Amino acid sequence: MAPLMKQFLLLFVAFTSFAVAQVNPDLGQNQNVNYLQLDAEVSILPKAKTVSGKTIFKVEILNAVDSIFIDAKKMEFSEVLINGKKAKYSNDGSRIWIKNKFKKGTNYKVALAYTATPTKAMYFINWDAPKELKVNKEVWTQGQGRDNSNWIPSLDDLTDKLLINLTVNFEKGFEVIANGVLQEKVALNDSITQWNYKMDHPMSSYLMAIAAGDYSNESLESSTKVPISLYFEAKDSLKFEPTYRYSQQIFDFIETEIGVAYPWKNYKQIPVQDFMFSGMENTGTTIFSNSFIIDSTAFNDENYVFVNAHELAHQWFGDMVTERESRDHWLQEGFATYYAWLAEKEIFGEDYYYWKLFQSAEQLKDLSDSGKGESLLNPNASSLTFYQKGAWALHILKEQIGKENFDIAIKNYLQNNAYSIVITEDFIEEVEKASKMSVDNWAKNWLHQSAFQGTEALASLQRSAFIKNYMEVAALRETPFSIKKDLLSNAISKPINEYVGQEAIFQISGESSPEAIDLYKKAFASNNIMLRQAIAVSIDKIPLQLKSEFFSLLKDESYITIENALLKSWLQFPEETAFLLEQTKDVQGFQNKNVRLLWLTINLVSPDIDPELSKAYFNELSESTSKYLPSGLRQNALGYLYQLNVFTNDNLKDLLNGAQHPNYSFKNYCESMLKKLLLKEEYRSQYAALQPTLSPKDNAFLTKKLEN
Repeated sequence: MAPLMKQFLLLFVAFTSFAVAQVNPDLGQNQNVNYLQLDAEVSILPKAKTVSGKTIFKVEILNAVDSIFIDAKKMEFSEVLINGKKAKYSNDGSRIWIKNKFKKGTNYKVALAYTATPTKAMYFINWDAPKELKVNKEVWTQGQGRDNSNWIPSLDDLTDKLLINLTVNFEKGFEVIANGVLQEKVALNDSITQWNYKMDHPMSSYLMAIAAGDYSNESLESSTKVPISLYFEAKDSLKFEPTYRYSQQIFDFIETEIGVAYPWKNYKQIPVQDFMFSGMENTGTTIFSNSFIIDSTAFNDENYVFVNAHELAHQWFGDMVTERESRDHWLQEGFATYYAWLAEKEIFGEDYYYWKLFQSAEQLKDLSDSGKGESLLNPNASSLTFYQKGAWALHILKEQIGKENFDIAIKNYLQNNAYSIVITEDFIEEVEKASKMSVDNWAKNWLHQSAFQGTEALASLQRSAFIKNYMEVAALRETPFSIKKDLLSNAISKPINEYVGQEAIFQISGESSPEAIDLYKKAFASNNIMLRQAIAVSIDKIPLQLKSEFFSLLKDESYITIENALLKSWLQFPEETAFLLEQTKDVQGFQNKNVRLLWLTINLVSPDIDPELSKAYFNELSESTSKYLPSGLRQNALGYLYQLNVFTNDNLKDLLNGAQHPNYSFKNYCESMLKKLLLKEEYRSQYAALQPTLSPKDNAFLTKKLEN
């Protein structure tokens, strides 16, 4: 696979995020109680956005107490029973306290019947959409780290592990996926189907998950006979292969590399709309953003491989063994990142692995040099620290103790702590046992130090001949072009290393001498997708001698390349607008339709375009802000409308909706844009006129914004 260019990789990493667990600081949660099992039946009414259900907790009393509690946010309870008998309870809106003379050494069954209207953790997508829109309807959950108690009575403290079995009643005609093995699927009546899922090992409540929608799936089997179900919407059937490309290879590699059998009975992956992270490693049931549903062209730019591997690795590191405290969070994210990098190495090669290490080291060193470095054991550390510094710590540890000792330590660490809670010292203990070495110095430098160990990292990176070569070329950045031109020419000569070649292209940027033009022509002629992409991104002014070559980028298999080539060609050669638009009229781009929306905008601002089509083009752009569409597409459309300074009433309502969206990135984007618009009197007036047509919720939100 061709790698992402550095600039776009950094942007992608900045935009992309993973779910981050936070341990409940109330470690006193029911310390006198051992929760053994949760059997739950939940009925989901997606149109009403409500859920009701019955839960039965099997508990063991460790010390005599007069009450126990279960987390339950904003729920109403119609029945509370202990061993089948009515019990006294109190409900403070956050927890339900069950009162009884609980005897030490005795097991009880606590049954709750409840209803809830969750405002978080369970999300209802597009159930009020008009039929003619034909958009996907979904329900999905995201409970990390203490949110699942918004839709089901559960345990917010992730250190409480119990066996969880979920039965889900849902509207007929939809697929329902949850943790565990599907035992049976039964039609309760003409409109409701019941899905019964069972687990065979305990897990933390935050890893419970449900996803429901109009899904198809294809089933694979790992080399160790683990069933793997990969879900997709029927309309995306042609994108199935590039989206899930290498999935079986990833599974087989990670299971073999870790050396411990996959800890659950099956594995499922489900894409959902507007997910707030890249993915979430629910037990045996990864939910991920459907922005990763891609075609083969998009695969060259940004694909699901890393997230696929990262969430799978979490099935061992996070799901099978779970951190006790936030200081130990690297045991989940650092390990998942490290094994995902190893999986990418297996697929894309060693150069790719070292490139990821190098880019990560640059980010960590920049953070450290700015005085913002963080210890891996800092409970409030950033994702960059937990994920990438954690992965680097493991990379260095393996080099220090050797792969054989490292692999033994990993295996013993997992097996000796299976389905339980761990701390960093548990891992260190296994490392020292396996290697018969002290790793105090490693722990001091890589776990406790806030500064990134740049010197040690550099020494490790230089084990790669490719990195040495790359750094030699990168060192030429301040060297005059006339002196380095031959070296840059070598960097784009076959066999081409794409990373080194891209660096050379970036260094040619801004040069217009005949020698520079020759190098550009050489890079164009290589037909290397990523070298050509580097040209599309780095050239600000297109030399006339390269006009035809630059136009040829419009047909490359990269949506990043096409978008940049279209925009820059149009800006510099407006007389070629009709030709440029003809070349790209059928290209959509990523899920956010990056190419199509640019194409529409160029049409709308170009005077020579057929005016009869302008209305249709504007409607297409304007309708892309609809609240029923994916947030990435909506954000892109809102951005173009902002540049055009043209918002319909519907656009303004969609912006208001976006500013209250559960996807944090999109919400923040819309809030920022809304704030800017409300600084202009024309939009304040337009919004004020809209108020009588708004829902009470939107009206209250807007009123608050207008008052600021």
